[in-house]
Amino acid sequence: MSPREILKAAAEAGLKPDLTALLDAIPYAKYLGIRVDRKGTEITTILPFARHLIGNPVLPALHGGVVGGFLETTAIMQVIFEAGGSEMPRPVDINIDYLRSGRPVDTFARAVITKQGRRVVNIHAQAWQEEHDRPIATLRGHMLMPES
Repeated sequence: MSPREILKAAAEAGLKPDLTALLDAIPYAKYLGIRVDRKGTEITTILPFARHLIGNPVLPALHGGVVGGFLETTAIMQVIFEAGGSEMPRPVDINIDYLRSGRPVDTFARAVITKQGRRVVNIHAQAWQEEHDRPIATLRGHMLMPES
């Protein structure tokens, strides 16, 4: 199933979409190996370490595009989880702050919607590795919700 079909089926059934199936339907998310862990109303995305995610083999450090894509995917999953809808939200603008190198270990992220309007959602996401209070990168952005 495509992401659109997964979201449409969930919206028609009045249920939250299956985020794991949704991630598997997004080729880039599948390539990165992103997983989602849902505990009640909180979701955490997980980027398991894999060699092909390294951008600087000298350090070694995760590629900045991988970290940015991971944070954007986390933000999109949070918007879908909280706001619902039958289509994917679209990024309007995104700002990523790279705070420290991503080491070759698993990376985790969470996002929080800071304001939700009828058409635009403001969101903040944070990625960390071993210590939640030492993020490797943060995202601030706006997502456009599709018209219902």
